[in-house]
Amino acid sequence: MPGAVEGPSWKQAENIRDIYDFRDVLGTGAFSEVILAEDKRTQKLVAIKCIAKKALEGKEGSMENEIAVLHKIKHPNIVALDDIYESGGHLYLIMQLVSGGELFDRIVEKGFYTERDASRLIFQVLDAVKYLHDLGIVHRDLKPENLLYYSLDEDSKIMISDFGLSKMEDPGSVLSTACGTPGYVAPEVLAQKPYNKAVDCWSIGVIAYILLCGYPPFYDENDAKLFEQILKAEYEFDSPYWDDISDSAKDFIRHLMEKDPEKRFTCEQALQHPWIAGDTALDKNIHQSVSEQIKKNFAKSKWKQAFNATAVVRHMRKLQLGTSQEGHGHLASHGELLTSPAGGPAAGYCCRDCCVEPGPELSPTLPPQH
Repeated sequence: MPGAVEGPSWKQAENIRDIYDFRDVLGTGAFSEVILAEDKRTQKLVAIKCIAKKALEGKEGSMENEIAVLHKIKHPNIVALDDIYESGGHLYLIMQLVSGGELFDRIVEKGFYTERDASRLIFQVLDAVKYLHDLGIVHRDLKPENLLYYSLDEDSKIMISDFGLSKMEDPGSVLSTACGTPGYVAPEVLAQKPYNKAVDCWSIGVIAYILLCGYPPFYDENDAKLFEQILKAEYEFDSPYWDDISDSAKDFIRHLMEKDPEKRFTCEQALQHPWIAGDTALDKNIHQSVSEQIKKNFAKSKWKQAFNATAVVRHMRKLQLGTSQEGHGHLASHGELLTSPAGGPAAGYCCRDCCVEPGPELSPTLPPQH
């Protein structure tokens, strides 16, 4: 069991701009902005989350929860909190900047994509989530939108971001707050039963499913019907989309998307499955089918967050920095109703810690909503 990691200390600054050169606005939330900035001393690029203290009144709990969680985390596949500054009426979270873009973007842009690629991605997610679970942290909102690439390198690692819904497990207590994103939440959450870290394993199963076919295992425009599918764990490996996918991959998914949380694979068990630890993941190119389904089923505006990863990629390319900077980034925190680049609410965000979001964020076979 890893121990708690020494977190960054709170610092006072008369003017944050004396320390950082503010560049582009990467995203805007209800009470914060995420800014691309450069440390004047080291020239390192960072993402600074600027939060107006006044706007935090009554919402301090959400912010304190995120910071408490981030304080404990240090893992190569998890976005890091470098520093915290207080200056005037603002709080500034100095976050690691990830510059490689979004998961779906990268898959669509690839010319070659295989089960083995998906297996490597899921391995990194499992390893990071196992680390969280060992620390007693349940993420509670794992989904493709929260997975960003560290750099523009072809073999870049993946990073888990957004700990706004994360929760520390207290010894002897149970979690019961229904939260997360429809389509990714485990059956026991929707059944309003006490739950534990097994909910994250279910979500990883859903992500693995999507990575292998490009569409979600559960979907219905009617929330009640969507929830009914999830509660019964009703999903299929439809033909022709799954015809070329290995039995080992399907077996792996079945063990994670197991209705009974007691029987569901833990991260540790999943890491030992042959599809992850062995050589059963196939090398057949499935790019065309998967990318077509991603484009059809996940409208571009749907997977954008308040943190605009595309803006980071564009900026990095413009400066021809590539991967020369240690990059890092963070999406906006729980407690905010986020706006997408188009100005509407960003998908995948619960604005309160007491509810499942109102409606699925996925739009299979439907045109993008503008």
